[in-house]
Amino acid sequence: MIPLVKVGLPDKEILMPQLEKVLYSGMIGEGEAVYEFERCFQNQFDVKNSIAMSSGTAALHSSLILSGVKPGDEVITTSMTAEPTNIAILQVGAIPVFADVDVTSGNLNPSSIENKITSKTKAIIVVHYAGIPVRLNEISEISKCHNISLIEDCAHSLGAKYAGKGIGNVGDFAIFSFQAIKHMTTVDGGFLSFKDESLLREAKKFRWFGLEKGVPRTEVDITSVGYKYNMHNVAATIGLSQLDTIDNKIAKHIDNGRYFDKEISAISGLEVPTFDADAEPSYWLYTVFSDDSDNIEKCLNDVGVQASKLHRPNHYHSIFKQYAGDLPQLDKYYKKMVHVPCGWWVDAETRESIVDALKKG
Repeated sequence: MIPLVKVGLPDKEILMPQLEKVLYSGMIGEGEAVYEFERCFQNQFDVKNSIAMSSGTAALHSSLILSGVKPGDEVITTSMTAEPTNIAILQVGAIPVFADVDVTSGNLNPSSIENKITSKTKAIIVVHYAGIPVRLNEISEISKCHNISLIEDCAHSLGAKYAGKGIGNVGDFAIFSFQAIKHMTTVDGGFLSFKDESLLREAKKFRWFGLEKGVPRTEVDITSVGYKYNMHNVAATIGLSQLDTIDNKIAKHIDNGRYFDKEISAISGLEVPTFDADAEPSYWLYTVFSDDSDNIEKCLNDVGVQASKLHRPNHYHSIFKQYAGDLPQLDKYYKKMVHVPCGWWVDAETRESIVDALKKG
């Protein structure tokens, strides 16, 4: 079975010597490997003010706190995402307010965001779903007009671009995920970036119990709550070992995605995503729309290709139902959509077999 998502690691001849070196170095917590990974990732993906974290969710929680979100505040968000996006809002005691999506992409619709803003709104979280950037020009104007923090959840979109720049450069904050099945993995890990350079010290303290690294424990004074959200040297070493090859892997996602854009859109009865002209997706997943999405899953499974909806809209969960509201476009999107694999493991023969199976129906 060709999987929908897959763990990608460097060849063991590259990775294992580096892992053995760090594991027996006597320094496996946060140290120089983490700081080297931060520098290299910043340069490679154009995220200048940023720090490595233990997970993408930790980075998202941090972005909410650094945005000044407090208990009782409202955060406009999407239901079409992995659950941690919205669990993080509950972690800070805030209220998730679900806006509707563009039915052709699954991304938040700017006009729906605008309609959800109240005096209690303190932040907007946008998810570049399946690797497709949201309509950032419009949404960033909304956030600026209302003086609301804009947080980009880039967990699906490493390597994507918007208006020619690396994703994560428009919002006030951006988070990246290195969880097991993302474009790039550190087994688990994340990255937090922010426009305001003055937040760097506060962000570093937040990821380490409110403590400041480099100050002796007997002299440090904790002035605010922090968490154990730091990346460790082992995860950072796994990340460093991938940076030489990750661009090639992402390029394969993009090449497959563009192939499907052309070939699947020509198949009668099927549709493919549409998106902002300034958006250059990195295609973590590929989405196909059909009036019978179950049939898409079946016909691909029959030829050994995994396909599924993957995520469940968050407002279907009991913990979020009280915040659900009316989301008619998301309901339409979820009914018709199904994800098919388009990652680095999908070779030319496989992607052709996917198109042939969809043509036969």
